[in-house]
Amino acid sequence: MNCDSRLIGKIAVITGGSRGIGAAIACKFASMGAAVAVIYAGNTEAAEAVCEKCRTLSGANAISYRCDVSDFTAVKETAAAIRRDLGGAHILVNNAGVTRDGLLAMMTEEAFDTVMDVNLKGAFNMTRHITPLMLRAKEGCIINISSASGLLGNAGQSNYSASKAGLIGLTKATARELASKGIRCNAIAPGFIRTDMTAAQEDSPLLATVPLGRMGSTEDVAEAAAYLACAGYVTGEVLRVDGGLAM
Repeated sequence: MNCDSRLIGKIAVITGGSRGIGAAIACKFASMGAAVAVIYAGNTEAAEAVCEKCRTLSGANAISYRCDVSDFTAVKETAAAIRRDLGGAHILVNNAGVTRDGLLAMMTEEAFDTVMDVNLKGAFNMTRHITPLMLRAKEGCIINISSASGLLGNAGQSNYSASKAGLIGLTKATARELASKGIRCNAIAPGFIRTDMTAAQEDSPLLATVPLGRMGSTEDVAEAAAYLACAGYVTGEVLRVDGGLAM
């Protein structure tokens, strides 16, 4: 069976879906036939633009939802709205993330908490409230967007690295817990990917440590997500999309 055909009739929920990696994944899934719920934090115009592109790709439904993923109650309400509008959920991509970089010795409590609340707690909140929709469907696929920083650590990013390492632990525990329910959970660990967030890294000397010698694209990550959405016998895996950085 062609992989694209397996997402026809599926409903995918993507956090941080208004730009960058999240937008690329939303469009990829839409091109494969999935209806898409684009979760965003603030830029309504950008989220609507992604939805419009998704609709033109396959004609499938695409709806945007403004939600602070770090807010447990707000996520619960958004999950209820997705069920009402789209009928349920089969795929969840926890992609929403922020950075508040700084050296550990000078990092504020607010900087640490904000990153953990969005990147890690946000993934928990979404998984907690979208999973019941998957249980109703008797199938599900959760994809957590971690980072090579969660595998290697990164100086000046103790909060970000900790949140992304935590996502890997969350991924493996969720995979074990939900496997018997027909729900898979995997993670993707991108390296240097060209997005708005990494624009300042275009000339970084760290790129010299990437064996493939270049930054990746958001489409590279979207292709990995598409694979995991279709890989019915893969769960608990961390798929690196990093040009060999963390091998």
